[in-house]
Order: sequence, then C-alpha cells, then structure tokens
Amino acid sequence: MLSDSVSTGMSRKQHIVDLSEEDRNTLEWFISTGERKAEDITRARILLKADEGLTDPTICEHLGCSIGTPYRTRKAYTERGLAAIHRRKPDRVYDRKLDGDAEARLIKLACSDPPEGRARWTLHLLADELVTLDEIDFESISHETVRQALKKHPETASLRLLENSR
Repeated sequence: MLSDSVSTGMSRKQHIVDLSEEDRNTLEWFISTGERKAEDITRARILLKADEGLTDPTICEHLGCSIGTPYRTRKAYTERGLAAIHRRKPDRVYDRKLDGDAEARLIKLACSDPPEGRARWTLHLLADELVTLDEIDFESISHETVRQALKKHPETASLRLLENSR
C-alpha cells in the first residue's frame, strides 16, 4: 500500500543527514575555530541544521544561502561524509595548466610593454596574448589561471594586475 506522501505526489526527502555525536562535535569545532573558508563553514552549518530536521527553505532563511546549497551539501554528505564540507573532492586530480616554462614566459610578457593603445596589461590581455605565443601550445588560458600564476610571484606585484582583476 502506498503511503500518504507517495499517493499525494509528495516525495520523501532524499539524502538524509544523520550525524553521529562525534561528527556533530567535529562540525561544531570546525565552525568555532574561525580560520576556515566561509563557504566551508556554511556547509558545516547546513549539515548541523539538516541533522536537526530543518527543511532546506528554513536552512536557507537561517544561513542566507541559495535554495540549492542545502540539497547539494546533503547529497555530498551522503556520498563523502564530513569531507563534503570542502568543495573540492580530495581524490580529484587538478592538472596545472601552466608549467614552469609557461609561467616564466607569462612573467616576461607581464613585465614587457603593454600592447599599443593600452596603458597597462590586463589579465584578459595577458591570457589572450599567452595563447598566441608559438612556444606555448594551448587553445585557451583563462584570466584566472593568469591571476593565480602571477600571484605566486612577488616580482609581478608592481604590475597592479592582481588588485584590479575584478
């Protein structure tokens, strides 16, 4: 026999969060240290509130997050446990787009004179120019890849690219 929730078209909540006492203590400690990424803290709070039985809309109201965030966090928790509070999956391999040689060419380019008609290089200009170099074989490079590469090198700080990248 079908239950009332199924027969009326309502579905049961998927990805139930049922924290152990140890997991709850870990999450509360994680939140209280104050040295974490805001998004990680939000996901930890979502798990705590979901464990208390709050609905996704109520969690969104309490935490000021979008409606899909509690669902995605609960789903990640059922798949990965407490590791779900971190956005990146620990077993995923992130390939570096720029190797040391390409980074050196980027720095050389960033320290050179900007293109004609421009007062300075922008991250987008650098990314576009880097792709056109014959020595580097990439179809595209994002401005964010350029920003991250330049951020690692203090000698490029005087370029003021990083502070004006947004």
